[in-house]
Amino acid sequence: MTGGFRAAHPAVAMLYFAGMLLFAALLLHPVFLLTALLGLTALVLAQGLGPNLLRSLPFLGLTGVSVAVLNPLFSHRGSHLLFYSFDQPITLEAVLYGLLMMMVLWLVMVLFISYNATVTPDKFLYLFGGIAPQATLLLLMALRFVPLFQRRLRRITLIQRTRGIDVRHGSLRKRLRDGMTLLKVLLSLSLEEALDTADSMKARGYGVRKRSVYGIYKLDRLDRVALLLLAGCGITVAICQMSGFGAYELYPRMKPAVWGRGETLMYVCYCLFLLLPLALEGRERWIWRSSRRNNYPSGIRRQNVSRSTGSPSK
Repeated sequence: MTGGFRAAHPAVAMLYFAGMLLFAALLLHPVFLLTALLGLTALVLAQGLGPNLLRSLPFLGLTGVSVAVLNPLFSHRGSHLLFYSFDQPITLEAVLYGLLMMMVLWLVMVLFISYNATVTPDKFLYLFGGIAPQATLLLLMALRFVPLFQRRLRRITLIQRTRGIDVRHGSLRKRLRDGMTLLKVLLSLSLEEALDTADSMKARGYGVRKRSVYGIYKLDRLDRVALLLLAGCGITVAICQMSGFGAYELYPRMKPAVWGRGETLMYVCYCLFLLLPLALEGRERWIWRSSRRNNYPSGIRRQNVSRSTGSPSK
């Protein structure tokens, strides 16, 4: 099932991810960060991207814990001294700031798991191809090279092992020489295919005149409502943040967090912005289950159950 948030207009998805990335950099408040982390994790699970999240957990844990541990070791600002480590003061402010940075890092990584599955290259090209076609194409090709090189390198490694070229065995000098051989083959193959691609694009007349754009995405009423809701909530959160609401000051001295009406309004708008894709996913699941229930009446379901169990239907 590929509906829900992934079936929305590309402008809706791009506005959402850009806003969440901006809020992750600006709102360094534990309540907002924890809410965003839980909401994005629920969105990733609702989109069926749980295996991708599980594969990323070791990297998330390693990078997050590293940031949380290294920050108090290198930053000694703050007035609340906890203890000394190797004659270096460890302050409460540095520990809390390291935990906040860990949450921000986790938030951005979970955000990009959903982004990679939602904003496909076709959608990205549709949004920015008319504005900056050459820069958009160059960016997409550059992002495509990373997984493409990985696949090619695995294939080249398997082939070269039949010739005795293997970086897993042998002395250090042999492994370095074999690694350089694999890299040389990879670069030669990539450059050759790049020249073939350039010749093909030139033969097809790329760049002769202005590029035409074929758009299959149309803004429907639900997309317009989603855009208005995201824009309204995002602007409200930005205005509240610029007005000083939702601030959590740690340096140079930690101050107690203040929560008033402004923070409440800001938090409500932030939750509406955050949970809109999750609401679209829930709506898609409800429509799917309702359609299946309507297509199979209760009498037919009872007959199927009776046949499967072997008992007569009543």
